[in-house]
Amino acid sequence: MTELTSEFSQSETHGLTEYTPHISVRAAGRLWRLSRAADLEQLWDAMTASPDDFDDERLPYWTELWPSSVALAGWLAQQRQCIAGQHCLDIGCGLGLTAMVGQWLGAKMTAMDYEEAALHFAARNADINEVPQPLWTVMDWRRPAVRAQSMHRIWGGDIMYEKRFVAPVLRFLDHALAPGGAAWVAEPGRTVYDAFLHALQNGGWQGRRVYHETVDPLYAQPVPVTVHVWEISRRA
Repeated sequence: MTELTSEFSQSETHGLTEYTPHISVRAAGRLWRLSRAADLEQLWDAMTASPDDFDDERLPYWTELWPSSVALAGWLAQQRQCIAGQHCLDIGCGLGLTAMVGQWLGAKMTAMDYEEAALHFAARNADINEVPQPLWTVMDWRRPAVRAQSMHRIWGGDIMYEKRFVAPVLRFLDHALAPGGAAWVAEPGRTVYDAFLHALQNGGWQGRRVYHETVDPLYAQPVPVTVHVWEISRRA
């Protein structure tokens, strides 16, 4: 169950908003409380108010909680023994839900996002939920800043919105995944993932669907969404 709360707290992080809304979500067997800058529509309006400064690579998707993150958290809960004590990476962590879940389950978490503002809220959310802080880092997957082949598991929820993201993500996975490692990608049926799965088949990768979950309506969606989690590994 996910619901908006009526609580707001003062926030001055990067001047994004004067007050910070909070949302609550039940995932991986517990309730999580998340603070965020504002809703996507508010931040979009603020960005497009200055068209000369508009950058479509910096769209503030991170300020929403997406169904894929909720489903991915459920899958991580089932994989506790696999990730506990292992170096794991959340790629595109946003508000930090699945990074916090991994840390709570015992993984040695690194969590990256393209937007520094997202990481401020993610770190705040770890404090709110009394979870030890993952290593939060600003990173562009086109310019990997993690040690080669160092991550036992890499995961991301709904990380690709355009086909141009497919090749850079696969190159990043090839760089960062440890031998025998795997990535988990949660997706809600966007057509871009057809291109992603096709690229796997032609690029020395294999993918299999390992989990699915129907996520009840969130504040940003009107109907339930079925999310699939794919496990991606190098072809033997």
